[in-house]
Amino acid sequence: MRALRLTDNGPVLDTDYPTPHPESGEALIRVDLAGICATDLQLLAGYKGGYRGVVGHEFVGTVVAAPNHADWIGQRVAGELNIGCGECHLCRRGLDKHCRQRQSLGIIRRDGAFADFLTLPIANLHPLPHHLPDEHAVFVEPLAAALQLLEQCHVHQGQRVYVLGDGRLGLLVAQVLARTGCHLTALGRTPAKLGILAMRNIPTARTDDQEQMTQLLAHPADLVVEVTGSPDGFDLARRLVRPGGVLALKSTFANPLPAFDISSLVVDEITLVGSRCGPFAPAIRLLAEGAVVVDPLIHARFGLDNGIAALDYAARRGVLKVLIEP
Repeated sequence: MRALRLTDNGPVLDTDYPTPHPESGEALIRVDLAGICATDLQLLAGYKGGYRGVVGHEFVGTVVAAPNHADWIGQRVAGELNIGCGECHLCRRGLDKHCRQRQSLGIIRRDGAFADFLTLPIANLHPLPHHLPDEHAVFVEPLAAALQLLEQCHVHQGQRVYVLGDGRLGLLVAQVLARTGCHLTALGRTPAKLGILAMRNIPTARTDDQEQMTQLLAHPADLVVEVTGSPDGFDLARRLVRPGGVLALKSTFANPLPAFDISSLVVDEITLVGSRCGPFAPAIRLLAEGAVVVDPLIHARFGLDNGIAALDYAARRGVLKVLIEP
């Protein structure tokens, strides 16, 4: 099969990569559509210690084989990326996505979705409604990550919330939080991206507009979600959260944060919340209902044979979601 994999010399398209074989309890899935995530781009820069293998973890696919689970064959699915060992104390507590021996699709010891086929445990799969198009269903995983914030933070009506970052995930996070009735402002640098939210009647502000930023800094938020994808975003997010407030971090990147005043977190009693993978079922429901808009986020679509060009294009400033279609 074809597979786009990371090597010591960067990404390469392998046209004769071994097709994976599903073990007992797993499914072989034909990848119908996959999305490039900021994490995929950070893997190119050395995130996760230099992952080597097939990249990609956002996908829609069709089950073509499932030993002892024939009822799954032909199902169109999305899949959760983390696979715990099932035996450690974290897995036994339901924290398998934090298992120290885990595999993560396209990230840790498990070949990913930028290929003709992949395998995942049946337990990781979620059937998709027939009326949900692939172009929307491919957003299930990142939308689930946005919804994880609601699992971790008590967001309520009237609460002042800032979302810092107008990239792929930031636009999904803003749409999710807007549904809570909180007093939300989404911050970014790109008028076209912020315009997607403005069309949804979500207030926005420009981080390069000094007057707007002065006003926001004078009224720090109860909750700030940092989703810039850049180490530089942390400092501004820290300044935007009030004493006693919550700073939720969504960004993952290869390089460590620059030096910052950790004592200020103690003095101002800031709660830090790390947030990543989230619940698939409500993400599928919101996409099926059209409650979250994703069409404007799609900027390009490439065939798998042009996967390296797709990665290059996705890394350009201002580009949102790039899709790969095997």
